[in-house]
Amino acid sequence: MPVKINGLPAHILLIHAVIVLLPLGALMLVASAVWPAARRKLGFLTPAVSLIALILVPVTTNAGEWLRDRLPQNPAIQKHADLGDTLLPWAAGIFVVAAALWLLGRRFELTWRPDSTAPDPDEPAAATGSTGSVGTATLTQTRPAPTKLPALPVWVAAVVAVIALAVSAGGVVQLYRIGDSGSKAVWGGIADQPARGGGGS
Repeated sequence: MPVKINGLPAHILLIHAVIVLLPLGALMLVASAVWPAARRKLGFLTPAVSLIALILVPVTTNAGEWLRDRLPQNPAIQKHADLGDTLLPWAAGIFVVAAALWLLGRRFELTWRPDSTAPDPDEPAAATGSTGSVGTATLTQTRPAPTKLPALPVWVAAVVAVIALAVSAGGVVQLYRIGDSGSKAVWGGIADQPARGGGGS
């Protein structure tokens, strides 16, 4: 796993990718869980983004441990490192739920209306039919209507939405706590230092 990028500690660069991708994956997951149209439009992108975030978490954590071992011992840095180790289960949870929701959505319709059905995403769109005239004969070509996905009970959609909200909120909150502890470990006390030349207040 990389610990340096262009001569700089990889952790300080990789963490920016995690800060962007994990909340983005969580947001896409929530949208897919509560909004059927968003789920159909986002499709495989939701688990794909969540998977990239999941892969980056242990890479970033490993780079952070390498950096920690080269810094002076500091309780704030150790707290940040300990909190960093707690992010992987949340990232895994977001990915697992996103992948399960995507797979479930390919076989069933998760809807808030119990009598609703939706076209199978693997089937071509229905054609209205085309007609062509050859002499006095008329040819009509139609394609069969796409198959419908069976709709699951509304309570299933509600359970999936609650789980998606829980893992997404948990992951984002934990990411905030980790970032906050890291910022305090690096920059704590800097704002209280006087400006150069003694002009600070």
